[in-house]
Amino acid sequence: MIFLKDFGNCGYSVRPSERKKGYATEMLHQLIGVAKEAGMTKLQISVEKTNTASIKVIEKNGGVYERSFTYEDELADIYMISI
Repeated sequence: MIFLKDFGNCGYSVRPSERKKGYATEMLHQLIGVAKEAGMTKLQISVEKTNTASIKVIEKNGGVYERSFTYEDELADIYMISI
């Protein structure tokens, strides 16, 4: 299962009609809290390179770019968030 190294261990989604209202930023913030309570020290999140809105959410929550990868002909990035 080596391919799993290229995916994250958490995620979030906001329906289109509710985007640009800060919900994703808050969801990821809450996920970080849950991960901390579970004893995790970092989160790995993958995001399509073209998804600038999600990249901003990740960076607002302390995400740091790690590397890029390709999956099904799509370029994506891995970000890490230290908890």
